[in-house]
Amino acid sequence: MKNIENILSRAESLLQRVEQMLPGPLSAPDWGASVAFRWRKRGGQGFLQPVMHPHHIRLADLQGVEEQKKLIERNTRQFVRGLPANNVLLTGARGTGKSSLIKALLNQYAARGLRLIEVERMELVDLPDIVEILCQRPERFIVFCDDLSFDAGEPGYRALKVALDGSVAAPSENVLIYATSNRRHLMPEFMAENLETTTVDGEIRPGETTEEKVSLSERFGLWLSFYPFDQDEYLAIARYWLAQLGVPEADSEKVRREALQWALGRGSRSGRSAWQFARDWAGRMGLRAKQ
Repeated sequence: MKNIENILSRAESLLQRVEQMLPGPLSAPDWGASVAFRWRKRGGQGFLQPVMHPHHIRLADLQGVEEQKKLIERNTRQFVRGLPANNVLLTGARGTGKSSLIKALLNQYAARGLRLIEVERMELVDLPDIVEILCQRPERFIVFCDDLSFDAGEPGYRALKVALDGSVAAPSENVLIYATSNRRHLMPEFMAENLETTTVDGEIRPGETTEEKVSLSERFGLWLSFYPFDQDEYLAIARYWLAQLGVPEADSEKVRREALQWALGRGSRSGRSAWQFARDWAGRMGLRAKQ
């Protein structure tokens, strides 16, 4: 009898240790702590971590992307008002404001109940758990996937595909997915895939590999394409940021020449390069003024 009691005691102790190692139930975050959250993992347990200092960029700060801004702002306004709206894929040239546009939308509509959940590519497999936490809330949530691209066979690819439009469960009406990528189809494309293309009665039919890659991006209802800025657009953005930073004579020939040299050195006439130049120039002028 004593041996049986010892075995039971040891088994109970072992079960307690195993239970401590298993992930517990998902806990809701402090929703009043912030308007933006990140999905994090600790000890195998996922949780929403409040972002204590969200980026405070405004829609008005984004120059040279007026048409894209108008379309995504209208879609987000529909969503916030409880009207039908689409998941959004923003693709194109780097540094043109894709990610900043989504952050600006949060600042524009946070007071009306919009919230942002940032999810890294490797954590997209947890999308069902994330949506389960959000679906009962009164707020409207944008799940933000930045700089998204996949390699073949990644589990996050399948999870995102199902979350967009492929589950037996209806999508949550208070959750949308906004993703940015430099690739329109979110996956690398290879020359060999073109060999799979066939023609039937003069009709071109892409191969299965191409169809599979296109199928993910097609599940986003709204596509926004971003293009490299020309020289005049780049200089206009640089002047805007210089004015915002309080730099006098932002339109002088010297500033113009320095801005073009900066872009040449960076190999990019992008909004990001213009913003970085403006900060550098404003900082240098500030140092001279204090000498």
